[in-house]
Parts: sequence; C-alpha cells; structure tokens
Amino acid sequence: MSALPLVLATGNAGKVAELAEILEGLGLDLRSLLDFPGAPVVVEDGASYEENAAAKAVAIARHTGLPALADDSGLEVDALNGAPGVRSARFAGEPADDRRNVEKLLRSLAGAPAARRTARFRCVIVVARPDGARLTVEGTCEGVIAERPTGAGGFGYDPVFLVPVLGRTFAELPPEEKHRLSHRGRACAALRGRLLRFLVGDRGRH
Repeated sequence: MSALPLVLATGNAGKVAELAEILEGLGLDLRSLLDFPGAPVVVEDGASYEENAAAKAVAIARHTGLPALADDSGLEVDALNGAPGVRSARFAGEPADDRRNVEKLLRSLAGAPAARRTARFRCVIVVARPDGARLTVEGTCEGVIAERPTGAGGFGYDPVFLVPVLGRTFAELPPEEKHRLSHRGRACAALRGRLLRFLVGDRGRH
C-alpha cells in the first residue's frame, strides 16, 4: 500500500517533530501547514480542547482535500483551579511565548508547596477527513510544577513539568522516553490502532 497522506494541522515546528516521531512506522506521508502557506488561520477560541482541535482539523481537511490531524493540549494546575487549561499557549498574552508563559506560571505558584503544585498535561487529538468524518482520542499525564525550569529539550511548559517517579522534567527526558509518558504520546498510542483504518475509509469512498 502506498503511503497515506496526513496533514498535521500545525505550523509549530516542535509539535510537528514530536508528532512525526510518535507516528513513525505507520507508513504515512506526513505534511504540515508549512507545506500549505495559503492555509486558513483557525482562531482557537473554543471552550474545550476538543472544540479547538476539531475546528483546526476540519478547516485544514476542507482546505487541502486531505485528512488532517490537529491536537489541542493544555496544562491544568490544581492550585490554579485547572488554569491555564485551554489558554495554555497564550497564558501570558499575545503573541504566544513559551518563556513568558513559564515565567507567569511560576509567579502564580510562588511559595506554593509541592503538595499544591500537582498538575497534568491533557491532549485531545482530532483527525478529520474531507468528507466530514472525525476520529477523536485523548491522553493525559500527571506531574508536578517544578520551582524553576530545568532541561533543554521539549517546548512549552516542558522545563517545569516534573514527572515525580523519575525526578526529572519533560525537558530533561530523551524524546523516546518523553513520548512513552507524555499526554501527546498517550493520545497517539490510542490513535495508532485506529488511524490507518480511518484513513483507508477515506480512500474507500472514491
């Protein structure tokens, strides 16, 4: 079977690389928004991760005529009543900036003991076909917000998301280890067993 096309509905280079690594071996012809410079910019103003992911996937599938995968992820901190949540990417305002987001998060938790710094990453992935069919999966990963950034890997909040059983942040983990534990890795693991059948279904209609 020839490689099945799938557009990753993001222009975030870190997210593209991570998704490509996690989905490796499925025989996919992966593309991203970097390959479609005229693609529409989808405003992520939904009230949930699924709403945002679905809006992106559906819009890009319609624009490209190819199946599209979009994810929306967020950090939910218990001491902040689940914030920043769906606003994680723009927690510190526009334009989105990882460093400023982390700085604001640490200021918000200044002086909070470890017991109150519990948090989780949540990821919802939606794959949309041009015919409107959708596939949705979710993954989560529990952790604690560290008092200061550590590690040079990853992106976003990775330098302050500490995995207690390992005593290391996501930014300190090699990619393959992070993918096994992360919210996005777990969502993709749930997706792997269903994705090819879903994509082939698209071809089977023509």
